[in-house]
Amino acid sequence: MKVTDADVTRRGFMQTTLAAGVAVGTGARSAHAAESKNGVPYRVLGKTGEQVSAVGLGGFHIGVQATEEESIKIIRTALDEGINFLDNCWDYNGGASEMRMGKALQDGYRARAFLMTKIDGRNKKAAAQQIDESLQRLKTDHIDLMQMHEIIRMEDPDRCFEPGGGMEALIEARKAGKIRYIGFTGHKSPDIHLKMLQVADAHGR
Repeated sequence: MKVTDADVTRRGFMQTTLAAGVAVGTGARSAHAAESKNGVPYRVLGKTGEQVSAVGLGGFHIGVQATEEESIKIIRTALDEGINFLDNCWDYNGGASEMRMGKALQDGYRARAFLMTKIDGRNKKAAAQQIDESLQRLKTDHIDLMQMHEIIRMEDPDRCFEPGGGMEALIEARKAGKIRYIGFTGHKSPDIHLKMLQVADAHGR
């Protein structure tokens, strides 16, 4: 995908990034519209009170441009034009997606973004390492939303919350100020997602 100066208008940017796989929505189904910026609608994210753009910039696709400069330009244009929800994952494109996003968030752009990334370490040691790697690559001292990625098996919730599980690393990272909110992702059965919520509730989370 080649983006030229002429293409980077609000309308051109939205069309280009949507075609490249921009994620739509943030899971805040019951929230009311909070405001609009440059024509981009915002929503309140769940119970957090945070206002995020209803269109988010997908992190996987931000690591496949021919040059870092092109990726940085796309990310900064998104923020300039009203999109503030940035998606990523510690292993997208071997870490290149986070590294490019980290460079784009310099020069004051970090303060304008609601930054989300994901890990898949199921035990505490692996999860803690992935959290720190993401922080380093994203060049930030905190991540707004860290999600446990790919909760796709019925045993995944119990593995996350068992003693020595990955959730312990997430909770410790939140206490240390490395992350603000904890979530999870999944793309299989809704029953698995429901179980994750039930297990979290049983652990007082």
